Amino acid sequence: MSARVPTIVLGGTGYVAGELLRLIAAHPGLELGAILSDSQAGGAVATAFPHLLGCYPTQRFADLAQIEALIGTVPHVAIFSAAPHGAAASIIDSLLNTAETAGCSAHCVDISADFRYRSASAYSAVYGHAHAAPARIADFTCALPEHLDVAPTRHVAHPGCFATAALLALVPLLAAGVTEKHLFLSGVTGSTGSGRKPVDGTHHPRRHGDLVAYGALTHRHVPEILACARAATGVDAELHFVPHSGPFARGIHVTLQAQLTRPLPADAIREIFAAYYARHPFVAVGASMPRIKDVVTSNYAHLGVAADGASVAVMAVIDNLTKGAAGGAVQWMNRLLGFDETAGLTAPAPGWT
Repeated sequence: MSARVPTIVLGGTGYVAGELLRLIAAHPGLELGAILSDSQAGGAVATAFPHLLGCYPTQRFADLAQIEALIGTVPHVAIFSAAPHGAAASIIDSLLNTAETAGCSAHCVDISADFRYRSASAYSAVYGHAHAAPARIADFTCALPEHLDVAPTRHVAHPGCFATAALLALVPLLAAGVTEKHLFLSGVTGSTGSGRKPVDGTHHPRRHGDLVAYGALTHRHVPEILACARAATGVDAELHFVPHSGPFARGIHVTLQAQLTRPLPADAIREIFAAYYARHPFVAVGASMPRIKDVVTSNYAHLGVAADGASVAVMAVIDNLTKGAAGGAVQWMNRLLGFDETAGLTAPAPGWT
């Protein structure tokens, strides 16, 4: 890791882009080369992210032409995309074309939804518009690093934050065949999951001191969750999901429930999870119920299990911006670049926030 890899971040002033910058600043193998913001090109990064002033005192936002020029001067590059869905695909495609022309070895991890589906038609069915780079879809694999040891493609699409928490809870059950295929999921997410631009339904002052369900049984990430679960287990499941807006800024708590195919105590189910995630350092399965404060700002996920003989409930907590987005993306990039999977990601949660 003596030679640090030039790293490009797409996503401007968004929360996930800021989280990527925070993680890159402490990473032993990555070095920020540029962060894209056409609307704020030339502006100081620390103006948008004052908490990162000590890490990036002179860094400026770049436009697309500057980033393309940078790619033409380096032998290899890491690209993280936190651009919005619908906008990410065309930018990524342009930069990867530039890299291919320049002979630059590029790896990309996309955190948007643009490369999570295996076909342009599947994407458009969920998002209601045509995919901007359908020929590039085959270059991406969508999976959690805990559910796929080696990506078969050069580039990876990271599942969404709710999808990350849900998949950590449900994949070991489906893989073990101990539950019915009808799964019921309830989840609560913090206000940072709605992005930086405040809108009436998601602005934090509206959410503070409140709890409200949204997108009940119609959430757009359900097809993504089911597709990733099928790829990891070979099982076609059904998922009934009710998400909630929580009165906190960071974190996700999900509860997955299912009927057992045979009577099993909680200890036996906990052993299934412990064995499944034994080689995965960022997932911990505990005897007590997990708490969001124990994982917020970290790349760790904590799981808890309850069972009554006939049914099982699995609770999972993650940080939506870290494990559910930027941290999971860095975890994948570590693998793609041949770094230790945990590089730059082992800082614990503060515990008191």
